[in-house]
Amino acid sequence: MSRNKINISILIAIIFLGILLFFLNLFVGSVTIPFADLFNVFFGSEGNQTVSTIVFDYRLPQAVTALFAGAALSVAGLLMQTLFRNPLADPSMLGISSGAGLGVAITILLTGILGASALSTMGIWSNLGVSLAAFVGATLVLMLILGFSSRVRNMTTLIIIGLMVSYLAGSLTDIMKFFSMKEDIHAFVIWGMGSFSAVGTSKLMFFSTSIVIGLFASLLMSKNLNVILLGDLYAENLGVNVKRNNLFIILVSGYLTAIVTAYCGPIAFLGLAIPHLTRFIFKTSDHRILVPVVMLIGMVVSLLCNLVARMPGFEGNLPINAVTAFIGAPIVIWVILRKR
Repeated sequence: MSRNKINISILIAIIFLGILLFFLNLFVGSVTIPFADLFNVFFGSEGNQTVSTIVFDYRLPQAVTALFAGAALSVAGLLMQTLFRNPLADPSMLGISSGAGLGVAITILLTGILGASALSTMGIWSNLGVSLAAFVGATLVLMLILGFSSRVRNMTTLIIIGLMVSYLAGSLTDIMKFFSMKEDIHAFVIWGMGSFSAVGTSKLMFFSTSIVIGLFASLLMSKNLNVILLGDLYAENLGVNVKRNNLFIILVSGYLTAIVTAYCGPIAFLGLAIPHLTRFIFKTSDHRILVPVVMLIGMVVSLLCNLVARMPGFEGNLPINAVTAFIGAPIVIWVILRKR
């Protein structure tokens, strides 16, 4: 009974921390907004127009993007670790992020090689084209992996196939880098560093709705995720269609990874580190608890990373990957040492 009370108190503390970090994301940045001005923008009759533009056009969409991206990648990582029974599995394991990178490379690098300028610099493509290309690339790799998973029963073999697909996509990207102009390479590298600022107000509704669909699907799988932890044979004896269940897990995890990578770039370490951090805090392997709490902690950590990246003193935004790696790498090291 006391253990449940402790868990509930920790959960309340995490929720409170998330709310605090969300509001800190709104008024802390390269330009610090006083709390009174922020309050007037939301609740006052007369708000400063400049402050209103900064909050509603930039900081609020960025904070909401960080919320959903953190939840999506953390859940995708949990699904991968459960499916492959591998504590170091993450959403990029099956090459989906590399597929997104290949799509962006074709848009930015290949079109720059073949034409006078990259397609990503032309009109609507400067905003929409990169995200669309990343999503198409990630989706094609996801469909390829789903095709392999329907024919390969051994999960270790599927991991190897995913890694080979990732290497192949990386090889094609490197070839395009070699022949590209330095301006196009710079644009591609910036995309690869990750950012929560690329979604903006125009794409936020589609982004958040797409993520919510994937998160809801993952919640529906909680019971089956608990069953497959006991082994395929036990799951089959309980009436679970293991092959179809594995396909659905890969589909949901790949879908969430594809959406986030398309709009935010390849965000590292959240999907790898957050599930372990959640298990450590709540001392449970029950996915009925893990899935929603992983979403929550993923949101909190993602907001923290976004806040650190936008702290006063940094010119613009630090790459999100630099911050997530700084926070996530020690957790992964701890996992390795703990598992020996």
